[in-house]
Amino acid sequence: MTLEAAAADTDYGSSASGSSFYAAMRILPRDQREAMFQIYSFCRQVDDIADSDGPRPERLAALQQWRDDIDALYQGHPPPRLRDYAGSVRKFDLQRADFLAIVDGMEMDVPQDIRAPDLATLDLYCDRVASAVGRLSVRVFGLPSDDGLLLAHHLGRALQLTNILRDIDEDAGLGRLYLPREGLEAAGIAGSDPIKVTADPNVPKVCAPLVARARDHFENADAVMARHPRRVVRAPRIMSRYYRAILELLVARGFAAPRAPVRLNKLAKFAIVLRHAFI
Repeated sequence: MTLEAAAADTDYGSSASGSSFYAAMRILPRDQREAMFQIYSFCRQVDDIADSDGPRPERLAALQQWRDDIDALYQGHPPPRLRDYAGSVRKFDLQRADFLAIVDGMEMDVPQDIRAPDLATLDLYCDRVASAVGRLSVRVFGLPSDDGLLLAHHLGRALQLTNILRDIDEDAGLGRLYLPREGLEAAGIAGSDPIKVTADPNVPKVCAPLVARARDHFENADAVMARHPRRVVRAPRIMSRYYRAILELLVARGFAAPRAPVRLNKLAKFAIVLRHAFI
């Protein structure tokens, strides 16, 4: 199936087309694919609110409206933008708390930009913006509850830590700094100004423990997926391989400024899909 044909299967596909998420999800059966594109669309829309340059009170109000709309969905009278979600919520038993956790995670950047959070706050952020997405996703994939929660915990954090390490300079340009306070202090970096911190020559010392933590989460996620049939974990395995490859490219490049952008090329992406998409 071509990318274009898969996108035509659902309105949500167009917003995901071209992403690593899209390549992983287009191999799923139709009902699972539609549910995952709905989850993706929801995440994109609330993320766009958090990342916009609109006034903070307006962004907070917009995120609160999403909470109200999620509540209405679960009360049986969804607003138009969530009407199509009702079938997926019923079929896969998607949990209201996980949708709301995602909104809460996006909101963490709105009252003020996150700058040098402590490790506990960073982990909470990763749980809300990534592992909560995983908790919705594993229900769609059909994993049993205990291992589903474990996979969501570990793979969500692995992906988000990789994002943080990849986007250091992009985030700094937005006034954000996700490198943890404890790591900065241990490396002898004072302050939390994103531009100044990311230019410091000791940034690689801050990144090294995050790389180790991300690798550990990837390995734990792999251990969970190894316990289940390949057809059940094809999509999360592709996501894991994509992001693990990005992490290793980041390590090979290094974290000292200037940091060239790192991307996985099309051939590498295709090889990962080819290896894991088919049983």
